[in-house]
Amino acid sequence: MAATENNSNRPKKKLNSSFRIFVSALVLTLVFFLLSNQYSSWLIELGFILSACAAISILIAEACDPFSDAAQWVGIRLRLPPSVRGATLDAVASSMPELFTGLFFVTIALFGTSDDQGQMLASAEGYGSTVATCAGSSIYNLILIPALCAIVVSFSRRDRPQIEVSREVIHRDGLWVIFTQAGLLVFLFQEKLEWWMGVAALLTYLVYVLHLYLATRQFRNQLAEIEIATEEADSKTASVCFGYFNIRLNGFTSTIVIISATAVAAFACYLLVDLTNQSAHKLGVSPFFVAVILTAAVSSIPDTFMSLGSARRGDDAGAMSNVFGSNVFDVCIGMSIPLIVSCYLHQWEPIELVMSNGETMNGVVGLRIFLFILTGVAMACMWHLKHINRRTGILFCALYASFVIYAILGALELIPA
Repeated sequence: MAATENNSNRPKKKLNSSFRIFVSALVLTLVFFLLSNQYSSWLIELGFILSACAAISILIAEACDPFSDAAQWVGIRLRLPPSVRGATLDAVASSMPELFTGLFFVTIALFGTSDDQGQMLASAEGYGSTVATCAGSSIYNLILIPALCAIVVSFSRRDRPQIEVSREVIHRDGLWVIFTQAGLLVFLFQEKLEWWMGVAALLTYLVYVLHLYLATRQFRNQLAEIEIATEEADSKTASVCFGYFNIRLNGFTSTIVIISATAVAAFACYLLVDLTNQSAHKLGVSPFFVAVILTAAVSSIPDTFMSLGSARRGDDAGAMSNVFGSNVFDVCIGMSIPLIVSCYLHQWEPIELVMSNGETMNGVVGLRIFLFILTGVAMACMWHLKHINRRTGILFCALYASFVIYAILGALELIPA
């Protein structure tokens, strides 16, 4: 009897709120799916898309969260400074969805066709969706994430109600963002995208990593108490299965966590790509515009949570380095590897950005303009002010809203795309 009482009084492990939202989103997705088989309505289709996106975004975030914990453990063991960890390991952890999404876009598009003309069009459409996802995610990261961080800390961090953009971060990671965004704009103004352009982007990322490595060496030379980092790493755990389990990290468990989280993220990204293509077909719009809004936003959920967490902890350098590092990763890795894979699957033929009728691929022109303007405005504000407060955050939200309005009007063919 005593044993029974002890068992009943033992505290039970509770799942976090993400699990309840995830289950609710799954139930709503199933309900809207069943309704869509009975009734034809764009409201039902929209409800299905949004609820499915919510479920997939939570699944991606839950996969990237333990990956980030394990990656940070590695960074601490390697004695990387916070800004370098944010720009590399955190950025890779949070930008995995963009890479997997791009790979699935190009492979699914090409495996569905056989003739040369069909493959040429499929490669252009598949990689166009990749460009939309990565470029849209780049705009989301650079505009909306700093804005959300600034607005959140303005209410929750009274002693420092703004995000500080340190000189180190803006001079190192900020310049790399400007450089890679300029390279992306140069590529998007070409008529064809060749496989060697992807190789050039990969080499650019290697130079970026080398730059960070040199910064790490300088940090190590200045580090006086190495044992502090080692003790921090030894006590670190990774939360998995919606917080139900906590795994103490070491060399073996961190490897298992990284591999498992990568597999789950890849599966979620496959579902996201399939949802994007189906949504475009049901709504009668180009997959480019669905990808530039929904897919880009869903794949950027891990970046959002990671930067918000860093900002609320007071780690402004880590939050901003993650934003900048994610953008560099999206442009140099998230777009280059799908480009190389697409060219390989199409016998190394280039991807046509200008169609046979002389018109640029649908949506690319407007994306080039917004990418140039929004990147310039965001970087100019950060460079001049060295911080982002609530007022600047609201301005950034308005800028991102204008980008979303463009994408919606372009999808409805109300403005030239």
